[in-house]
Amino acid sequence: MHTRPERTLLAPDLEISRLVCGLWQVADIEKDGTTIDPEQGADALEAYARAGFDTFDMADHYGSAEIITGHLLKRFAEGSAKPRAFTKWCPEPGPMTRDIVRRGVEDRLQRLGVDKIDLLQFHWWTFEHPAWLDALHEMQAMKTEGLIGALGLTNVDAAHLALALADGVEIASNQVSFSLIDRRAAGALSDLCARSGVKLLAYGTLCGGFLSQKWLGQPEPASIPDWSRSKYKRFIDTAGGWEPYQAILRVASDIAKKHGVSLSNVASRWVLEHEAVAATIIGARLGESEHRDDNLNVFRFALDAEDHALLDAAFAQTKRIPGDCGDEYRKPPFLTASGDLSHHLDAIPSVYSAEPVPGRPGRMRVSSGSIWEPIAGYSRAVRVGNRVLVSGTTATHGTDRCVAPGDAGAQATYILDKIAASLNPLGAKMEDVVRSRIYLKDASQWEPVSRAHGRVFGEILPANTLIEAGNLIGDYEVEIEVEAIVEE
Repeated sequence: MHTRPERTLLAPDLEISRLVCGLWQVADIEKDGTTIDPEQGADALEAYARAGFDTFDMADHYGSAEIITGHLLKRFAEGSAKPRAFTKWCPEPGPMTRDIVRRGVEDRLQRLGVDKIDLLQFHWWTFEHPAWLDALHEMQAMKTEGLIGALGLTNVDAAHLALALADGVEIASNQVSFSLIDRRAAGALSDLCARSGVKLLAYGTLCGGFLSQKWLGQPEPASIPDWSRSKYKRFIDTAGGWEPYQAILRVASDIAKKHGVSLSNVASRWVLEHEAVAATIIGARLGESEHRDDNLNVFRFALDAEDHALLDAAFAQTKRIPGDCGDEYRKPPFLTASGDLSHHLDAIPSVYSAEPVPGRPGRMRVSSGSIWEPIAGYSRAVRVGNRVLVSGTTATHGTDRCVAPGDAGAQATYILDKIAASLNPLGAKMEDVVRSRIYLKDASQWEPVSRAHGRVFGEILPANTLIEAGNLIGDYEVEIEVEAIVEE
């Protein structure tokens, strides 16, 4: 009989509960301007910690959650088994200088009142802005200095997690949506975790409460005032709608009765049994404890082959959530609490800017700042009329650093982000691309590069040529160029 949550090692010297208490509700409670008394909030968290739920997840924008947790940590003597505190830093995209990154991390240290952050998780809104790698490398340096225990990411797809790893960043975890409704993390991301040792922290496991007995057999709600539940209703709609969702509930309910547990326990257990998953994140209800005993039931049973077969049959009635983990924050359909985020993303300044070509009315060009452009006399991209041409692009970061040396697939991911960033200030998007050309150093690397190309162009389907070009300069494994036509 489990009386406390199971534990696991997320990183060296970082043992955590497999049920992590998420503190996002602090922001919800404080959204009208009220502030939770930090000592009273710490009282509530201490009750969780004493019961074995001693791992807490928060973020810079979760109201006063970091401050409340800091008050909790002060109650535990040095050298004692202190609760574990995970937090996130979610800066607006822009230059990630050493000073900017250190101020962001130091704010987290100060609010938590600690000398070292157990797990610092990083969120980045758009990979077209490459400074996310600068931020990670500076945080890696702070990890070496002992200011950060382990580095994590949030809402990052498999391709960009692979890119960060190939560029030499030590990543312990990636926090993503994962549930009976949203099963994207069970694909490419879990495969990468198996190869790399990165672990997943799963949130949204109960879909904001939709994966519970109280919704079984209920009619579809006409409106949902709660911001969190409205987010997960979008997932349900995208996965096929109310009836396929109810089919999953019916199967999960039957499995729950078979094992003598709750439907929510089945939903959580299904996620926890995935090898890549270190823990699921559950909402910590400040001042309430009635759910703790029920949550422990996830460790008192296991799903058998019959259970998985029934769930798989129910899954077959649904549609796959499009894209990969984190795409809901970066592209349609925007499956977020606030819905469409295009206004937010459009407001993010482009990393590059367009300038007119002297003496050539109607012609615009973009430079990326690479040292090679002025030496060889070329532009990163040029627009003439409605036609945009992007030069052969390599994984050059800043002026001359090669990203992910030796990894053709990771370099292709970086290159395609750079191409998208080059098109943007000229009024074009990747959807406007009509031709791409790929030059490989080694033809045997065609598959990871082609898969990176397919992730971006799988629905656009431009004309494409891929050839082995022989040696490229330096550590570059691949070079890509594109042409786009902007429709009137």
